Amino acid sequence: MSDPARPVIWSDGRRRSPDEPVATAVDHGLTVGDGVFETCGVVGGQAFALSRHLRRLARSAQGLGLPAPDEDTVRAGVSAVLTAAGPDAGRVRITLTGGPGPLGSHRFAPEDAHPTLIVLAGPAPRSPVARVARVPWVRNERSAVAGLKTTSYAENVVALAEAYRRGADEALLANTVGELCEGTGSNVFVERGGELLTPPLSSGCLAGITRELLLEWAAEAGLPVREAAAGELPYTVLDEAASGRVGLLLSGSVRNVAPVVALDGQDVEVGEVSAAARTLFEARMAQDVDP
Repeated sequence: MSDPARPVIWSDGRRRSPDEPVATAVDHGLTVGDGVFETCGVVGGQAFALSRHLRRLARSAQGLGLPAPDEDTVRAGVSAVLTAAGPDAGRVRITLTGGPGPLGSHRFAPEDAHPTLIVLAGPAPRSPVARVARVPWVRNERSAVAGLKTTSYAENVVALAEAYRRGADEALLANTVGELCEGTGSNVFVERGGELLTPPLSSGCLAGITRELLLEWAAEAGLPVREAAAGELPYTVLDEAASGRVGLLLSGSVRNVAPVVALDGQDVEVGEVSAAARTLFEARMAQDVDP
């Protein structure tokens, strides 16, 4: 039986011990962050929305200039780690890197490249609500990797550490032109005027799978949830949240849909549409593990 406190690891076609090396010291994912990844929640022992996550993994790999992994191979890895992890699994992470490479940022020629593929399963504590904090750093919506889910996560680590220091579990970021963008690992929605609005992809935010599903399912259910127009959600909308004039909600693959109950250490109210969105998402997620 696996230790629930330790991840279950699969790489290169087989299970690996947590103490067994699976990547070289010159792996480009380690030396320069040259990699992409996906994280799926686990529902009933299966990776939730795996097909959508694999499509986004392929898009991120293409955007970074990496070859997309073989889908059947990835699915085999996901099945292997979830079978071994059993009911303790709460999340699956799929990581693809450029593999061994030079110490600089350039890569080996494609014919000499050997990408690294690792699949992990492990626990994922969940909370039905979220507590957020504003941080002074921004997303660059014109970055070469804007909208890609890459392993270059240092800015997220710094921002999230600041949020945790202030008693929150997520940091909210603006982009370079002062628009509300996203969290370090979540999309954000603003409840205003009886509807939920989420920043457009042009803001530089990630095209979150949970965000995507909530927009689709809300439209089918007649719940007023939509993507905002460019410039419709300035970062200063968080001042309105702090004063209680608007509500906030986060979405992500592990937290699912979580209304925000605190901003910068101050309690805020959960809106009716936010609460309804959470109820809708939980119900639909239970009906179809791979929508």
